[in-house]
Amino acid sequence: MAGSEQKRSASPGDGEGAKGARQGAVPPLAEPAAVARSPDGRPHAAAGLSRLMLWLSPAFPVGGYSYSHGLEWVVESGHIKDAAALGGWIEDVLAHGAGSADLIFFAEAWRALAAADMARLRHVAQLAAAFAVSAERRLETLGQGTAFLAAVGAVWPHPALVAAFEAGADIAYPVAVGASTAAHGLPLAASAHAFLQAFAANLVSAGVRLVPLGQTDGLRVLARLEPLLPGLVAAALAARLEDVGGAAILIDIASMRHETQYTRLFRS
Repeated sequence: MAGSEQKRSASPGDGEGAKGARQGAVPPLAEPAAVARSPDGRPHAAAGLSRLMLWLSPAFPVGGYSYSHGLEWVVESGHIKDAAALGGWIEDVLAHGAGSADLIFFAEAWRALAAADMARLRHVAQLAAAFAVSAERRLETLGQGTAFLAAVGAVWPHPALVAAFEAGADIAYPVAVGASTAAHGLPLAASAHAFLQAFAANLVSAGVRLVPLGQTDGLRVLARLEPLLPGLVAAALAARLEDVGGAAILIDIASMRHETQYTRLFRS
């Protein structure tokens, strides 16, 4: 996973407009559905970007604001008292914890859906759910993923997503977003980067409320994280599903301790 030097060759599902080689119940997908198009029939890049920004906005109804990923316990325990400590903690989450692992699940889900390999997609979904190390982390990823698919299905329905997931099924968040961006023809690299940025921003927002910090300090943390993201995305896109893993024991313990924390504002 993080730090892995193993590379994969470009798969048929990589990139916007790519077509998968595997056969399935649903034909491979290449272009966004119901996105504004140019006179030559190609999707407008701006339209796809707008949809991506909307789906990963804090306003999108997945309840991301209610999850701290164990950060609430860390702050109460006294380990994080300022912006520098918050930035260091989130860097570890992104590089060694769920950040990197979820990116691999995201990319694998995108490629599986783009190639119409529904068996592979369901395998990725099962593994992503199994990787939740605590009850609250499971709630965090499955709750957001299921809410995401429900919102996308209500407003931007797509037959590939209907075929991929059973109605009402609990799906991990990175799998839900990865599959949805593939179904609607949004490019893999940009979608993965936006997904990681949204995760980082949600953790910073939680930290600003918990420590508490001022908005300017929150922006300084986001600026500190900004150079880290491209490398993490590149590593995840070059990884294989077999590379997924992590080494963030204290982050996992924080999530477990939060379950019995006496006073809590967040669900995780």
